[in-house]
Amino acid sequence: MIKRNIPNFITMLNLFSGCIAMVFAFNDNLFLAAWFLGFAAIFDFLDGMIARLLHVKSILGVQLDSLADMVSFGIVPGVIMFQMMENSPKPFIYLYEINLWSFLAFLIPIFSALRLAKFNIDSRQTESFIGLPTPANALFFASLPLVLSQADVSGFTSIVSLLNNYWFLLSITIIFSGLMVSEIPLFSLKFKNFTWSSNSYRYFYICLSIVLFILLRFISLPLIVVLYIILSMLHRSKTI
Repeated sequence: MIKRNIPNFITMLNLFSGCIAMVFAFNDNLFLAAWFLGFAAIFDFLDGMIARLLHVKSILGVQLDSLADMVSFGIVPGVIMFQMMENSPKPFIYLYEINLWSFLAFLIPIFSALRLAKFNIDSRQTESFIGLPTPANALFFASLPLVLSQADVSGFTSIVSLLNNYWFLLSITIIFSGLMVSEIPLFSLKFKNFTWSSNSYRYFYICLSIVLFILLRFISLPLIVVLYIILSMLHRSKTI
């Protein structure tokens, strides 16, 4: 009984981390919100891996995972983007002192919900993904406050200006929301074995991501997500 519920407990840690991230995001502490969303992503990776190792995968676990992901990787990045849009200059349409333009950030949780629902009923996504996974999408948006913090300290004024530009924020919100429900095939980081021949593109991606992070730190994080999309498309074109 305990063994069967270990993955579910880890899923709850994902949800708990997401709830903490949401509190920080609502309080405009986007730096800590990003960190706790990162913890949620770690727990999300571990619950599936441990379920496979213990051979205790269940329908309940699948449903719990989706519900936790909706909070951690759907609502939280939406709130983060809402706060970034609120802090950026934009057109004015106010309702009770809130600019309605900022509400477009909630395209992220809307399309995340659609993405998760499609994933649960799509038999094609057992070993790879069709469309951008919600954790990858969430990590992209959660990384932006970290990038902004580093760029501001390091004097990268062009990056600071870009991430304070409402129209840029709205554009990436629309683009990445579309990517989640697209038919673009993306590889999974789940390893069936550890041979080079079966996982060369995974190893290449992981190594390149590590190098980028060492060189660029937080600025590398959104680039790593974009790299994931590009490499997946290149890998797919070679296998067709």
